[in-house]
Amino acid sequence: MTTAQPQTLPSRQIQFLFTVALASLLILGSARIMLDNLKNNRSPFLRLLHLTKRDYKVVRLPVNVSDDEVIEDGCNVFEGKWVWDNLSFPVYGEESCPYLVKQVTCKRNGRPDSFYQNWRWQPHACQLPRLNALKLLEVLRDKRLMFVGDSIQRGMFESMVCLVQSVIPEGKKSLQRIPPRKIFTAQDFNATIEYFWAPFIIESNSDNAINHTVRKRLVRLDSIAKHGKQWEGVDILVFESYIWWMYKPQINATFGSPYDVREYNVTTAYRLAMETWANWIETSIDPNTQKVYFMSMSPTHLWDWEWKPGSHDGNCFNETHPIQDPSYWGTGSNLHIMETVRDVLSQLQIDVTFLNITQLSDYRKDGHTSVYGERRGKLLTKEQRSNPKTFADCIHWCLPGVPDTWNEILYAHILKDYRSKRSKLCPAPL
Repeated sequence: MTTAQPQTLPSRQIQFLFTVALASLLILGSARIMLDNLKNNRSPFLRLLHLTKRDYKVVRLPVNVSDDEVIEDGCNVFEGKWVWDNLSFPVYGEESCPYLVKQVTCKRNGRPDSFYQNWRWQPHACQLPRLNALKLLEVLRDKRLMFVGDSIQRGMFESMVCLVQSVIPEGKKSLQRIPPRKIFTAQDFNATIEYFWAPFIIESNSDNAINHTVRKRLVRLDSIAKHGKQWEGVDILVFESYIWWMYKPQINATFGSPYDVREYNVTTAYRLAMETWANWIETSIDPNTQKVYFMSMSPTHLWDWEWKPGSHDGNCFNETHPIQDPSYWGTGSNLHIMETVRDVLSQLQIDVTFLNITQLSDYRKDGHTSVYGERRGKLLTKEQRSNPKTFADCIHWCLPGVPDTWNEILYAHILKDYRSKRSKLCPAPL
């Protein structure tokens, strides 16, 4: 009888099993290390999957700006006429823009006609490019556009927001009110369109964006630093200041000592204020990264005898068509103020673009809120509306309306500036 002997594994099989076991240990060890790194957010794989702005920067192609989207050299877009266009205008409606305040929604407030929404500005010698909201937002990517001034400038801010907001998805746009600022944010573009309340540009006792109605207005003609701190670093600044200076022929002001209050002629005070602003521009603006615009006066239409000979008691109330006389210039547009602005801007060492919207707006006696707006934060009552001589607002503008054209002109200049800057960075080959 033969006894069975225990079988032994060949040496090659033993070596194979040892190799498998060692590989398994290495895999398990590597997996453990990877899991620990994932847990502690140190894994390069995790960083690839969850990139942040710190980890990468997207290289974006420059915005293509064609020749027909910029103002032609030598063309004055401020000379032209208003033409009827009920196919292209209005670009937006009151109901489609939730960011309009009651002061400007004339149709919603009871205005019986909507003709004021259907006029398009046509320059004599060239075309004014239509505003492309997506293109503008792309140009504004990672930038701040700020409107600075009074309630007229606030209307321009609201117009610009309405012109671009429809192309931004819900949840990707927001409006914050942080007095004296309003901030509209286009999240996907990391861009903001802002408004800063500064009715005199320089500092005054009317700088409270909510409670600015004071019995005795006082301006500090040499003080702008407090405002300027909030303008620093803004990529595109658009300034405007006029109506608040026109309250009376004289204005109380300080210059030098904050305690030495004197009465100044308005035109003298305005020049001193503009010189203070100009000094801030020259010492605070980097022309390589920032661009500054200054809006001319927004005209008023307080007396209809200016365009309707023989009338005595009327104003902009019930007006439905623009003035057709190309030479018309109303008394609501102060030539001394216009000359002061031109003079100060011409002496600046930094380029500031002057947007002369005064005369083209002066034709639009029909575009004001009239009795279809607010007074002291409340819509006019039926009794007040029946007395337009006293209560018609012939200063502010309905939206959609005239300020949309101001923004189309601003848009054309922004595109032109953008293309000019791009061409300097990447000159065309010889």
